Amino acid sequence: MNENEIGTMVIEAAIEVHRELGPGLLETVYEIVLARELEDRGLKVKRQVTVPIEYKGIRFDAAFRADMVVEDKVIVELKSIEQASASHKKQVQTYLRLTGCKLGYLLNFGEVLMKCGITRCVNRLEE
Repeated sequence: MNENEIGTMVIEAAIEVHRELGPGLLETVYEIVLARELEDRGLKVKRQVTVPIEYKGIRFDAAFRADMVVEDKVIVELKSIEQASASHKKQVQTYLRLTGCKLGYLLNFGEVLMKCGITRCVNRLEE
């Protein structure tokens, strides 16, 4: 399964979760429920993945923690806020660059409509 196929399943699952639960819950609730929804669809999901980086010979074992990594290919960062900012998108783009992953999503479950809370980020992904 390639990144785009996984991404489609992530978006479909996120929309279903948002439709069922609505906006305004804690981010952790959406993380647990979305992970379960993706697993029920046959995808391998890791939550709160600690990612190491190296900078000029200095190793940081826990440089950041990705909310979700799906099939070891797609990073999913979750928010439950009124409106995501450009810095949230840049956060996902940094995660992609540092991990070498090609596709990531910023999913903001705080939006009234989930489609307004989906930001797709790519890192050298062939369409």
